[in-house]
Amino acid sequence: MGSRETFLPTDDVARDRVMSMKAFVMEEIGETGITEKERPEPGPADAILKPTKGLICTSDCHTVHGAVGERENLTLGHEIVGIVEEVGDDVSDFEAGDRVAVGAITPDWNSRAAQDGHPSQSNGALGGWKFANVKDGTFAEYAHVNDADGNLAHIPDGVSDHEAAYTADMMSTGFAAVENADLPVGGTVAIFAQGPVGLMATKGAVLQGAGEIIAVETVEKRQELARTYGADHVVDFQEGDPVEEIMNLTDGEGVDVAVEALGMDETFQDCIKAVKPGGTVSNVGYHGEGEFRHIPREEWGLGMAEIDVVTDLCPGGRLRIERLLRLLENGRVDPTPMTTHEFAFDEIEEAFELMDSKEDGIIKPLIHFKEE
Repeated sequence: MGSRETFLPTDDVARDRVMSMKAFVMEEIGETGITEKERPEPGPADAILKPTKGLICTSDCHTVHGAVGERENLTLGHEIVGIVEEVGDDVSDFEAGDRVAVGAITPDWNSRAAQDGHPSQSNGALGGWKFANVKDGTFAEYAHVNDADGNLAHIPDGVSDHEAAYTADMMSTGFAAVENADLPVGGTVAIFAQGPVGLMATKGAVLQGAGEIIAVETVEKRQELARTYGADHVVDFQEGDPVEEIMNLTDGEGVDVAVEALGMDETFQDCIKAVKPGGTVSNVGYHGEGEFRHIPREEWGLGMAEIDVVTDLCPGGRLRIERLLRLLENGRVDPTPMTTHEFAFDEIEEAFELMDSKEDGIIKPLIHFKEE
């Protein structure tokens, strides 16, 4: 992933302006805590945000458990909205006091990968994923955003901070699952797992014009939300083989698109088995464990069934976030029913532990930062 970036003042005047701040960090693999850090400073093209609302993601839990390797004193988090505190001299479209959203993925928009149409991979594989990976994340009293004009978006007056926080990752990633699969209008789609990303993939399938949506999930609350977001059928994998049930529902044909939204070898294989020849498997699951993913040979047509496998890392950038905010502003989607718990920032350790254990029916916890 490369060395971790730091953003500290480089001159005496800047040092005089540094303030300490509280941050929720990964101290080392398996250990978290709240600590004091220096407030970051913006480079010429950057911005400093004061977060107002945030969401904890399961990928934060994967990181703490070592999925991206050793990290020390790394601020966690990548799903926040907030108020612009300060901008660099070269930032033209944002200023202090603006209410903004920022994507979980913040590409360097002048990178070769971005120019080649793959901004999330800027400066190396997954290189657009900076927060809580190669630089400090957003669970702090202040957060640094690179390339502010390219990665921030103004939040419309009619959209709440709570709603807008979902554009950072869950909406962007979930919708990308069906966008990338080129789901035909009236087509069939099976979505494996109805966590927040899977639920937004379900809603995304509705927005893309799916004719039949099959959700695979066993947790009752998530099954209910899947139906709320547009699933025509909910298959409980604890009650039988989900692939068999999908084949029954599609008269043995299989679906046009199968979405892997969990990040497990078994569900990835089920996607291959459930999709029809010539169909698409769209992976947005975070595969944080294991060395390999296996493809069932027979269902793959011995490698010749013309099944496409597409993948994506949460699309970021100003245009993407603006489009998602437009959906919220015009009432096309309401992600807030996924919020099952709410915590103050000084309770974030408790929120993280609950998200890690998945106890108490948690789907998504909202963090309220202190506002001035």
